[in-house]
Amino acid sequence: MGLFQFRVMPFGLCNAPATFQRLMENALRGLTFKGCLGRTEEEHLERLEGVLSRLQSVGLKIKPEKCQLMRQSVHNLGHSVTQHGVGTDPVKTAAVQEWPTPRCVREVRQFLGLASYYRRFVRNFAGVANPLHALTKKGEKWRWGPKEEEAFARLKDALVSPPILCHPDFDRTFLVDVDASEDAIGA
Repeated sequence: MGLFQFRVMPFGLCNAPATFQRLMENALRGLTFKGCLGRTEEEHLERLEGVLSRLQSVGLKIKPEKCQLMRQSVHNLGHSVTQHGVGTDPVKTAAVQEWPTPRCVREVRQFLGLASYYRRFVRNFAGVANPLHALTKKGEKWRWGPKEEEAFARLKDALVSPPILCHPDFDRTFLVDVDASEDAIGA
């Protein structure tokens, strides 16, 4: 009968993302950069050539029609990556502006799910979202008051106009400022 092996990754396998990630990490191991971003057109082309030749050397193929080359910004997984840094994708966060006030625990969880995805763009996210998280605890009685309304409004405002997180400059020293309270912890 023989041994059968997939030539491409089939849809629906639960371990497909981890397998693909491991494949890409092994294929690109040793490169001094991860990706093709460059500060100049020449640097971008040099990195692009390095990645493409590495993929070819390990037998991987790419579909040109799915590639975005020589772009000033790329939108990926709800984020916008530019030369200045990483921000939220405005198309994804625009829905937050029109988000209605939650009327039940399920609606609070839906909002917190979206907000939590972008938590790194919201300063003191855990502290701001704490009143909303308290509503989702098992056995907690539903009470939407001023604290919850303020937390909801602050999160909406923060998600509609989030900061751009700069790319790290590994030639400079990093300073990490940590803080903690009974409600939140941050760095």
